[in-house]
Amino acid sequence: MSERRDDAMTGTETEDLNAALKALIVEECDKDVPPESIGDDDVLIGGALDLDSLDALQICIAVQNRYGVRIKAGPEARRALESVNTLARTIRERQPAA
Repeated sequence: MSERRDDAMTGTETEDLNAALKALIVEECDKDVPPESIGDDDVLIGGALDLDSLDALQICIAVQNRYGVRIKAGPEARRALESVNTLARTIRERQPAA
């Protein structure tokens, strides 16, 4: 079922979600960079943004509050927070049906 939701998402919807996630990351992690400067495949934790485990926790809490998707700490969070694309994919796969 989650695959159908992911496949049904248009390119514009994917771009919109990625843009929203970039803005969320900048806001939650208090980074002084324009959200559009973050690449969809840029490494998030330990990458150029210099995000750490506290930033990861803040992002996970914000994702749960905004999208209703819980990301558990540890390996699950590391996989989900590899990049904006992996975070968006995690949200699309797990987001409750509207």
